[in-house]
Amino acid sequence: MSRSITIVEVGPRDGLQNEKAILEPAVRADLVRRLEAAGARRIEAVSFVHPKYVPQMAGAEEVMAALPHETGRSRIGLVLNRKGYDRALGTAVDEVNVSLSVTDGFGLKNQGLTVDQQVQMLADIVAGRANAAPPPPSAVPLPFSRGGNGQPGATPSLSATLSCVWGCPFEGEVATDKVAELVGRIAELGVEEIALADTIGAGDPWAVTKTVEAARKAAPDAVLRLHFHDTRNTGLANAHAGIEAGVTVLDASVGGIGGCPFAPGATGNIATEDLVYMLERAGFSTGYDLDALIGTARWIGEKIGRPAPSALSRAGGWPKG
Repeated sequence: MSRSITIVEVGPRDGLQNEKAILEPAVRADLVRRLEAAGARRIEAVSFVHPKYVPQMAGAEEVMAALPHETGRSRIGLVLNRKGYDRALGTAVDEVNVSLSVTDGFGLKNQGLTVDQQVQMLADIVAGRANAAPPPPSAVPLPFSRGGNGQPGATPSLSATLSCVWGCPFEGEVATDKVAELVGRIAELGVEEIALADTIGAGDPWAVTKTVEAARKAAPDAVLRLHFHDTRNTGLANAHAGIEAGVTVLDASVGGIGGCPFAPGATGNIATEDLVYMLERAGFSTGYDLDALIGTARWIGEKIGRPAPSALSRAGGWPKG
Protein backbone atom coordinates (compact mmCIF):
# COMPACT_ATOMS: atom_id res chain seq x y z
CA MET A 1 0.00 0.00 0.00
CA SER A 2 2.73 2.46 -0.94
CA ARG A 3 0.48 4.12 -3.51
CA SER A 4 0.27 7.90 -3.42
CA ILE A 5 -3.20 9.43 -3.21
CA THR A 6 -3.80 13.04 -4.25
CA ILE A 7 -6.33 14.83 -2.06
CA VAL A 8 -7.71 17.99 -3.62
CA GLU A 9 -8.68 20.29 -0.76
CA VAL A 10 -12.06 21.94 -1.44
CA GLY A 11 -12.77 23.54 1.94
CA PRO A 12 -12.30 27.18 0.88
CA ARG A 13 -14.92 26.72 -1.85
CA ASP A 14 -17.28 23.77 -1.39
CA GLY A 15 -16.67 23.83 2.34
CA LEU A 16 -17.66 27.45 2.89
CA GLN A 17 -20.33 27.96 0.23
CA ASN A 18 -23.11 26.37 2.29
CA GLU A 19 -22.21 27.89 5.66
CA LYS A 20 -24.38 30.60 7.21
CA ALA A 21 -21.28 32.59 8.13
CA ILE A 22 -19.92 34.79 5.34
CA LEU A 23 -16.17 35.13 5.69
CA GLU A 24 -14.22 38.05 4.27
CA PRO A 25 -11.82 37.35 1.38
CA ALA A 26 -8.83 37.93 3.67
CA VAL A 27 -10.01 35.18 6.03
CA ARG A 28 -10.63 32.79 3.15
CA ALA A 29 -7.14 33.51 1.80
CA ASP A 30 -5.77 32.79 5.27
CA LEU A 31 -7.58 29.44 5.20
CA VAL A 32 -5.90 28.60 1.89
CA ARG A 33 -2.48 29.45 3.32
CA ARG A 34 -3.09 27.34 6.44
CA LEU A 35 -4.19 24.38 4.34
CA GLU A 36 -1.17 24.68 2.09
CA ALA A 37 1.06 24.79 5.17
CA ALA A 38 -0.64 21.54 6.21
CA GLY A 39 0.30 19.91 2.91
CA ALA A 40 -2.38 20.80 0.35
CA ARG A 41 -0.83 20.97 -3.11
CA ARG A 42 -4.05 21.28 -5.12
CA ILE A 43 -6.70 23.42 -3.50
CA GLU A 44 -10.06 24.72 -4.68
CA ALA A 45 -9.58 28.26 -3.50
CA VAL A 46 -12.45 30.22 -5.05
CA SER A 47 -15.68 30.07 -7.02
CA PHE A 48 -16.49 32.56 -9.77
CA VAL A 49 -20.24 32.64 -9.23
CA HIS A 50 -22.54 35.62 -8.85
CA PRO A 51 -22.54 36.81 -5.20
CA LYS A 52 -26.31 37.28 -5.43
CA TYR A 53 -26.69 33.51 -5.49
CA VAL A 54 -23.73 32.43 -3.36
CA PRO A 55 -22.69 35.40 -1.19
CA GLN A 56 -20.19 33.22 0.67
CA MET A 57 -18.05 33.17 -2.48
CA ALA A 58 -18.04 36.92 -3.15
CA GLY A 59 -14.64 38.50 -3.73
CA ALA A 60 -12.94 35.64 -5.58
CA GLU A 61 -10.60 38.09 -7.28
CA GLU A 62 -9.61 39.51 -3.88
CA VAL A 63 -8.87 36.04 -2.52
CA MET A 64 -6.62 35.23 -5.46
CA ALA A 65 -4.87 38.61 -5.25
CA ALA A 66 -3.99 37.82 -1.64
CA LEU A 67 -2.36 34.52 -2.66
CA PRO A 68 0.99 35.17 -4.32
CA HIS A 69 2.30 32.46 -6.58
CA GLU A 70 4.13 29.64 -4.80
CA THR A 71 6.04 26.89 -6.53
CA GLY A 72 4.51 23.51 -5.83
CA ARG A 73 0.98 24.82 -5.23
CA SER A 74 -1.98 24.82 -7.60
CA ARG A 75 -5.05 26.95 -6.88
CA ILE A 76 -8.33 26.00 -8.54
CA GLY A 77 -11.28 28.23 -9.40
CA LEU A 78 -14.74 26.73 -9.90
CA VAL A 79 -16.95 28.13 -12.68
CA LEU A 80 -20.53 27.45 -13.76
CA ASN A 81 -20.51 29.18 -17.15
CA ARG A 82 -18.46 31.09 -19.71
CA LYS A 83 -18.77 34.35 -17.79
CA GLY A 84 -17.25 32.69 -14.72
CA TYR A 85 -14.50 31.21 -16.86
CA ASP A 86 -13.63 34.62 -18.27
CA ARG A 87 -13.48 36.03 -14.74
CA ALA A 88 -11.13 33.21 -13.74
CA LEU A 89 -8.78 34.07 -16.61
CA GLY A 90 -8.34 37.51 -15.10
CA THR A 91 -6.84 36.03 -11.94
CA ALA A 92 -3.85 33.85 -11.10
CA VAL A 93 -5.71 30.53 -10.83
CA ASP A 94 -3.69 27.55 -11.98
CA GLU A 95 -6.71 25.41 -12.78
CA VAL A 96 -10.34 25.99 -13.72
CA ASN A 97 -12.93 23.40 -12.78
CA VAL A 98 -16.19 23.59 -14.74
CA SER A 99 -19.21 22.29 -12.84
CA LEU A 100 -21.90 20.42 -14.76
CA SER A 101 -24.80 18.23 -13.72
CA VAL A 102 -25.86 14.81 -14.95
CA THR A 103 -29.55 15.77 -14.71
CA ASP A 104 -31.61 18.55 -16.22
CA GLY A 105 -33.38 19.07 -12.90
CA PHE A 106 -30.24 19.99 -10.99
CA GLY A 107 -28.64 21.74 -13.95
CA LEU A 108 -31.58 24.10 -14.30
CA LYS A 109 -31.64 24.79 -10.58
CA ASN A 110 -27.88 25.25 -10.21
CA GLN A 111 -26.98 26.94 -13.48
CA GLY A 112 -30.16 27.56 -15.44
CA LEU A 113 -28.97 25.10 -18.10
CA THR A 114 -30.01 21.64 -19.25
CA VAL A 115 -27.40 18.90 -19.56
CA ASP A 116 -27.04 19.46 -23.30
CA GLN A 117 -26.71 23.20 -22.78
CA GLN A 118 -24.01 22.63 -20.16
CA VAL A 119 -22.05 20.38 -22.52
CA GLN A 120 -22.30 23.03 -25.23
CA MET A 121 -21.10 25.66 -22.75
CA LEU A 122 -18.10 23.47 -21.94
CA ALA A 123 -17.46 22.87 -25.64
CA ASP A 124 -17.40 26.64 -26.22
CA ILE A 125 -14.84 27.05 -23.44
CA VAL A 126 -12.67 24.29 -24.90
CA ALA A 127 -12.91 25.83 -28.37
CA GLY A 128 -11.80 29.19 -27.02
CA ARG A 129 -8.82 27.59 -25.34
CA ALA A 130 -7.74 26.05 -28.64
CA ASN A 131 -7.11 29.55 -30.00
CA ALA A 132 -5.19 30.71 -26.91
CA ALA A 133 -1.43 30.77 -26.53
CA PRO A 134 0.15 27.51 -25.33
CA PRO A 135 0.06 27.31 -21.53
CA PRO A 136 3.27 27.69 -19.55
CA PRO A 137 4.40 24.88 -17.22
CA SER A 138 2.16 24.35 -14.18
CA ALA A 139 3.21 25.05 -10.62
CA VAL A 140 2.42 21.42 -9.83
CA PRO A 141 2.89 18.27 -11.93
CA LEU A 142 -0.81 17.57 -12.37
CA PRO A 143 -2.23 14.16 -13.19
CA PHE A 144 -3.51 15.65 -16.44
CA SER A 145 -2.47 18.49 -18.79
CA ARG A 146 -0.42 21.29 -17.31
CA GLY A 147 -1.82 24.78 -17.10
CA GLY A 148 -1.23 28.25 -15.68
CA ASN A 149 1.78 29.38 -13.70
CA GLY A 150 0.00 31.57 -11.18
CA GLN A 151 -0.03 34.65 -13.41
CA PRO A 152 -3.18 36.50 -14.52
CA GLY A 153 -3.82 35.83 -18.19
CA ALA A 154 -2.02 32.47 -18.23
CA THR A 155 -4.05 29.60 -19.62
CA PRO A 156 -5.07 27.44 -16.64
CA SER A 157 -5.58 23.70 -16.75
CA LEU A 158 -9.18 22.61 -17.26
CA SER A 159 -11.17 19.92 -15.49
CA ALA A 160 -14.87 19.17 -15.15
CA THR A 161 -17.00 17.99 -12.24
CA LEU A 162 -20.27 16.14 -12.74
CA SER A 163 -22.77 16.75 -9.93
CA CYS A 164 -25.45 14.35 -8.69
CA VAL A 165 -23.78 11.25 -10.11
CA TRP A 166 -25.31 8.92 -7.53
CA GLY A 167 -28.59 10.73 -6.97
CA CYS A 168 -30.40 13.97 -7.79
CA PRO A 169 -32.57 15.88 -5.29
CA PHE A 170 -35.04 16.70 -8.08
CA GLU A 171 -35.01 13.58 -10.29
CA GLY A 172 -34.09 10.79 -7.87
CA GLU A 173 -31.93 7.86 -8.90
CA VAL A 174 -29.42 8.39 -11.70
CA ALA A 175 -28.64 5.54 -14.10
CA THR A 176 -25.00 4.52 -14.39
CA ASP A 177 -25.30 4.38 -18.17
CA LYS A 178 -26.40 8.02 -18.20
CA VAL A 179 -23.33 9.04 -16.21
CA ALA A 180 -20.98 7.02 -18.42
CA GLU A 181 -22.46 8.51 -21.59
CA LEU A 182 -21.89 12.03 -20.27
CA VAL A 183 -18.35 11.20 -19.15
CA GLY A 184 -17.64 10.00 -22.67
CA ARG A 185 -19.00 13.20 -24.23
CA ILE A 186 -16.85 15.36 -21.96
CA ALA A 187 -13.73 13.30 -22.61
CA GLU A 188 -14.30 13.64 -26.37
CA LEU A 189 -14.08 17.43 -25.93
CA GLY A 190 -10.53 16.98 -24.65
CA VAL A 191 -11.14 17.45 -20.94
CA GLU A 192 -8.56 15.22 -19.33
CA GLU A 193 -9.67 15.14 -15.68
CA ILE A 194 -13.31 14.43 -14.85
CA ALA A 195 -14.62 14.42 -11.28
CA LEU A 196 -17.66 12.36 -10.27
CA ALA A 197 -19.50 14.05 -7.41
CA ASP A 198 -22.00 12.57 -4.96
CA THR A 199 -23.57 15.97 -4.33
CA ILE A 200 -26.28 14.79 -1.93
CA GLY A 201 -24.42 11.85 -0.39
CA ALA A 202 -26.72 9.19 -1.84
CA GLY A 203 -24.09 6.72 -3.05
CA ASP A 204 -22.88 3.46 -1.58
CA PRO A 205 -19.55 1.65 -2.07
CA TRP A 206 -20.91 -0.91 -4.52
CA ALA A 207 -22.52 1.79 -6.65
CA VAL A 208 -19.23 3.71 -6.60
CA THR A 209 -17.35 0.70 -7.95
CA LYS A 210 -19.92 0.17 -10.70
CA THR A 211 -19.87 3.81 -11.76
CA VAL A 212 -16.08 4.12 -11.73
CA GLU A 213 -15.80 1.04 -13.91
CA ALA A 214 -18.39 2.38 -16.36
CA ALA A 215 -16.76 5.82 -16.47
CA ARG A 216 -13.33 4.35 -17.08
CA LYS A 217 -14.72 2.28 -19.95
CA ALA A 218 -16.36 5.39 -21.44
CA ALA A 219 -13.21 7.51 -21.09
CA PRO A 220 -10.18 5.24 -20.72
CA ASP A 221 -7.65 8.05 -21.16
CA ALA A 222 -9.23 10.50 -18.70
CA VAL A 223 -8.13 10.92 -15.09
CA LEU A 224 -11.06 10.23 -12.80
CA ARG A 225 -11.48 12.18 -9.58
CA LEU A 226 -14.06 11.46 -6.88
CA HIS A 227 -15.96 13.94 -4.72
CA PHE A 228 -18.01 12.56 -1.83
CA HIS A 229 -20.34 14.07 0.74
CA ASP A 230 -21.02 12.35 4.03
CA THR A 231 -24.72 13.21 4.19
CA ARG A 232 -25.72 9.61 4.92
CA ASN A 233 -22.50 8.48 6.60
CA THR A 234 -21.14 6.60 3.58
CA GLY A 235 -18.46 9.08 2.52
CA LEU A 236 -15.31 7.31 3.72
CA ALA A 237 -16.66 3.92 2.67
CA ASN A 238 -17.25 5.35 -0.80
CA ALA A 239 -13.74 6.80 -0.86
CA HIS A 240 -12.36 3.36 0.03
CA ALA A 241 -14.34 1.79 -2.80
CA GLY A 242 -13.05 4.36 -5.27
CA ILE A 243 -9.45 3.78 -4.26
CA GLU A 244 -9.89 0.03 -4.49
CA ALA A 245 -11.25 0.61 -8.01
CA GLY A 246 -8.00 2.37 -8.92
CA VAL A 247 -8.85 6.06 -8.48
CA THR A 248 -5.95 8.09 -7.05
CA VAL A 249 -7.46 11.61 -6.89
CA LEU A 250 -10.16 12.51 -4.35
CA ASP A 251 -11.68 15.75 -3.09
CA ALA A 252 -12.11 16.48 0.62
CA SER A 253 -12.94 19.48 2.79
CA VAL A 254 -11.13 20.44 5.99
CA GLY A 255 -13.34 19.86 9.01
CA GLY A 256 -15.94 18.09 6.90
CA ILE A 257 -17.72 21.40 6.29
CA GLY A 258 -19.71 22.17 3.18
CA GLY A 259 -22.63 21.26 1.01
CA CYS A 260 -24.51 22.69 -1.94
CA PRO A 261 -26.94 25.59 -1.47
CA PHE A 262 -28.99 24.32 -4.43
CA ALA A 263 -29.34 20.73 -3.19
CA PRO A 264 -31.93 20.44 -0.39
CA GLY A 265 -30.60 18.51 2.60
CA ALA A 266 -27.01 18.35 1.35
CA THR A 267 -24.43 18.40 4.13
CA GLY A 268 -20.68 18.40 4.42
CA ASN A 269 -17.96 16.82 2.34
CA ILE A 270 -15.83 14.01 3.66
CA ALA A 271 -13.30 15.61 5.99
CA THR A 272 -9.74 15.96 4.76
CA GLU A 273 -8.27 14.98 8.12
CA ASP A 274 -10.55 11.92 8.43
CA LEU A 275 -9.56 10.78 4.93
CA VAL A 276 -5.86 11.42 5.57
CA TYR A 277 -6.01 9.44 8.81
CA MET A 278 -7.66 6.46 7.12
CA LEU A 279 -5.21 6.44 4.22
CA GLU A 280 -2.03 7.05 6.19
CA ARG A 281 -2.95 4.34 8.73
CA ALA A 282 -3.27 1.95 5.79
CA GLY A 283 0.13 2.92 4.42
CA PHE A 284 -0.88 5.24 1.61
CA SER A 285 0.98 8.51 1.09
CA THR A 286 -0.94 11.80 1.01
CA GLY A 287 1.67 14.45 1.80
CA TYR A 288 -0.49 16.03 4.51
CA ASP A 289 0.41 16.87 8.12
CA LEU A 290 -2.46 15.40 10.14
CA ASP A 291 -1.91 17.52 13.25
CA ALA A 292 -1.83 20.70 11.17
CA LEU A 293 -5.04 19.67 9.43
CA ILE A 294 -6.78 19.05 12.75
CA GLY A 295 -5.62 22.44 13.99
CA THR A 296 -6.93 24.10 10.82
CA ALA A 297 -10.27 22.30 11.15
CA ARG A 298 -10.68 23.61 14.67
CA TRP A 299 -9.66 27.10 13.53
CA ILE A 300 -12.22 27.23 10.71
CA GLY A 301 -14.85 25.94 13.12
CA GLU A 302 -14.25 29.00 15.26
CA LYS A 303 -14.49 31.26 12.21
CA ILE A 304 -17.83 29.85 11.04
CA GLY A 305 -19.25 29.81 14.56
CA ARG A 306 -19.74 26.07 15.02
CA PRO A 307 -17.47 23.11 15.71
CA ALA A 308 -16.23 21.39 12.59
CA PRO A 309 -18.17 18.12 12.17
CA SER A 310 -15.18 15.90 11.38
CA ALA A 311 -14.35 12.99 13.67
CA LEU A 312 -10.64 13.83 13.88
CA SER A 313 -11.26 17.44 14.91
CA ARG A 314 -13.00 16.00 18.01
CA ALA A 315 -11.02 12.86 18.75
CA GLY A 316 -7.59 13.73 17.37
CA GLY A 317 -5.29 11.27 15.66
CA TRP A 318 -3.92 7.96 16.87
CA PRO A 319 -1.59 7.01 18.39
CA LYS A 320 -1.41 10.10 20.55
CA GLY A 321 1.85 11.99 20.33
